[in-house]
Amino acid sequence: MSTENPKAGDESAPIEEPRKSLFYDPTEYRIRSFVTRAGRLSDAQSKAIESLGAKYMIAYEKALLDVDAAFGRQAPTIFEIGFGMGETSAKISALMPEKNFIGVEVHTPGVGNLLKLTEAAGLQNQRIIQHDAYEVLMNMIAPESLAGVHVFFPDPWHKARHNKRRLIQGPMVALLASRIKSGGYIHCATDWEEYAVQMLKVLSAEPSLKNTADAYAPRPDYRPVTKFENRGLKLGHGVWDLVFEKKSV
Repeated sequence: MSTENPKAGDESAPIEEPRKSLFYDPTEYRIRSFVTRAGRLSDAQSKAIESLGAKYMIAYEKALLDVDAAFGRQAPTIFEIGFGMGETSAKISALMPEKNFIGVEVHTPGVGNLLKLTEAAGLQNQRIIQHDAYEVLMNMIAPESLAGVHVFFPDPWHKARHNKRRLIQGPMVALLASRIKSGGYIHCATDWEEYAVQMLKVLSAEPSLKNTADAYAPRPDYRPVTKFENRGLKLGHGVWDLVFEKKSV
């Protein structure tokens, strides 16, 4: 059998399928805290990615990110993991224009939606990376460079056999803590009580962090209540916020 490449115009040549983007490095063997769901990309989201991506998105690469250059200024930087559809991210960015926000999300509809919201609100302090947050932290974020980290309502992986896929685990918390400056913070929130208990245990076990509350913290004013969360609260469902600060050296 011939191994030569098929010639252009050869109707018998096999048609190559376009390659799908990978949101992780397949050579790095570790458990993923996310699944790459297809999701429906609306026309507006697709147009936002096409027209606004170059303005607000940062390409993933295995090299330290020049944050000052990415935002065109020096400012405290907050790193958000998994912003979903981006409504909360856009509200927080608008509330705190003096801070930079880097949102990391793998799902394309959410990326498109946050781009749309960012442009509509004229937010100059929001940037987006569409990639695995762990690899972004490892390869693009310098140690002791972040003012804070937001992890709001990560997938609880509620089945016991899937608990190992949860994002908030010891190694991840240690990595987050290493990227935060002294006095910086990690703010997590969940509506799954069993996950809240695990978060509290794991965050409390990280020696470089200290809890800002006796256990769970009151919801900080900057974190808005989402429609989904408000509906759950009216039904008596709980929401747990955890805010840990990095100790001074």
